[in-house]
Amino acid sequence: MRVLLDTHIALWAAEGAPQLSSSAIDLIEDPANTLLVSAAAVWEIAIKHAKGNLRVHPRDARSAFRLAGFAELPIAGEHAEAVAALPFHDDHADPFDRIMIAQALHEGIVLLSADPKVWRYHPTLMIRA
Repeated sequence: MRVLLDTHIALWAAEGAPQLSSSAIDLIEDPANTLLVSAAAVWEIAIKHAKGNLRVHPRDARSAFRLAGFAELPIAGEHAEAVAALPFHDDHADPFDRIMIAQALHEGIVLLSADPKVWRYHPTLMIRA
């Protein structure tokens, strides 16, 4: 199964952080799964790093993702276009989440996230971490 890791999940998984649930760890450690990190996650890390809200540099995050065996999922025009089809929720307008949700839906892959606001977009494709 192909699994797209939300930004926080990719960071936690790459560093072996204790925040991951046992079900998320099982999914991430299953050698049958292909783990993906969106270019949007790197973009999000870059912005948060530049603002001083995240210590990890995007270059170091990408390196850690590669070392962990995560493949990078580029943002294609089809992904950006698919954002328009997502429902709008007043309490959730995060552009990084929305592009990753659109990528998961367009590609038919699951998105692993600990963010409950993400799970309501498509229950069969959003996995609770």
